[in-house]
Amino acid sequence: MRTPLILPPDAAGIARAAAILTAGGLVAFPTETVYGLGADARSDRAVARVFDAKGRPRFNPLIVHLADLAAVERMAEVPEAARRLAQAFWPGPLTLVLRLGPQAGLSPLVTAGLPTVAVRVPAHPVAQALLAAFGGPVAAPSANPSGRISPTRAEHVMEGLGERIDAVIDGGACAVGLESTILALDPRPTILRPGGVPAEALARVLGRAPAEGADAARPTAPGQLASHYAPRVALRLGAGAPRPGESFLGFGPGPPATVNLSPSGDLVEAAASLFRALHELDRLGRPVAVAPIPEEGLGRAINDRLRRAAAPRPAA
Repeated sequence: MRTPLILPPDAAGIARAAAILTAGGLVAFPTETVYGLGADARSDRAVARVFDAKGRPRFNPLIVHLADLAAVERMAEVPEAARRLAQAFWPGPLTLVLRLGPQAGLSPLVTAGLPTVAVRVPAHPVAQALLAAFGGPVAAPSANPSGRISPTRAEHVMEGLGERIDAVIDGGACAVGLESTILALDPRPTILRPGGVPAEALARVLGRAPAEGADAARPTAPGQLASHYAPRVALRLGAGAPRPGESFLGFGPGPPATVNLSPSGDLVEAAASLFRALHELDRLGRPVAVAPIPEEGLGRAINDRLRRAAAPRPAA
């Protein structure tokens, strides 16, 4: 087994990472949401390595990261509504599910055999630099074992995937800290996974509120499995205070917390802190009581992750 390279986020590190991708390797890299585990989206072998490294179900599609809207247009059909959303939120934490174009050239493993592809243009400068240096589509789910807590720092990647990958670009902590919002547009705008762009912001661009819906048995986009983002310890949601033997994940003013997502009750701060906090509490090894989070704005995405983290685990 090999130890993955820890690459700096400079020109030399980016060039080395791009060369590894070109050779069919796996490179974890920071985005503004979480760290992604990147592979050449055109290579069956490279994409298969992503599934193997993560222990990810083969029917769960991957997000393809691209440098800009022009690159997306070469990959997929972009209707007018998608163009408006791209202009408003790209680069940024929004993934659009679009119909594959005839010349997409993607490995069918990326789309799980579906006629659609999930695409986004990341805002993080390191991700942008890597995409420019590589010059092609990068399939990149979160860089963690499937169903476990998403990584927001390079050390989280190393803890979860270690020797199963080739390199990690250490770009520091991720600013948003929650995965991207995933939006399908056909037959009507539907949020498949809440995330870094709130529904209210999407509604302002679309002119109507998007629907919400997901099929955990047959995902059409990442992050739809009923049990996901899960720590090893049990979570008890909506807790006003911890019970004896529990850690306490707080939000806002309240009982003393083992970790508080945002003492001031700021949902943006809480979103950025969520996965780091779950990693920290998981290492303590005690069940976790979780304070209530408002079901509004980014609170919807935070609660979505917490509900999936607390869901019954599938049988091994």
